[in-house]
Amino acid sequence: MMNLRQQRNRSLLVKLLVSTVLMFGFGFLLVPLYDVFCDITGLNGKLQNTGALTQAYPINQQRQVRVQFLAVNNEAMPWTLRPARSEISVHPGEMTQTAFMAVNPTNRPMVAQAIPSVAPSAAAKYLHKVNCFCFEQQPLGAGEEQEMPLVFMVDDELPDYIQTITLSYTLFDITPELRPANDVVNSATRSAL
Repeated sequence: MMNLRQQRNRSLLVKLLVSTVLMFGFGFLLVPLYDVFCDITGLNGKLQNTGALTQAYPINQQRQVRVQFLAVNNEAMPWTLRPARSEISVHPGEMTQTAFMAVNPTNRPMVAQAIPSVAPSAAAKYLHKVNCFCFEQQPLGAGEEQEMPLVFMVDDELPDYIQTITLSYTLFDITPELRPANDVVNSATRSAL
């Protein structure tokens, strides 16, 4: 009788251990799987087209696309971020420049990172960002204000049913993560002095 109970306990223990290993493996693979899923389905508005353009694009003067800009702060971010213009109309293929304004109202230097998102998500592969403040970390000294550039182009192959693209940025405070390196924070501190 005791032998049967021990066998059941061992069997249960093995099943629990295998389940734990599988859950850990799934958790470990979740981010890469999510990225593959987003690439296949076009969901989440992740931008793929960043950096210098590798080809010339013809400008389609017959079509205009509205591009809206939004700025959102992470709850722990005290900065003010706002677009210079909340909406513009562009011709597909036309290089367009605008900017966002950032203000650090605190009495200490900080470093921020902006994370972009595009809606509708199907438009993400047709939006080419040539220069964006989101490509790099943004240090600001205490009380400092800065204009942060954005240069982009909407591809003429954007489907006709997409007439408005919303480009939004969420701003995160990454100063605590940089404390050990301190290079960026120290340079912001020196420039603020």
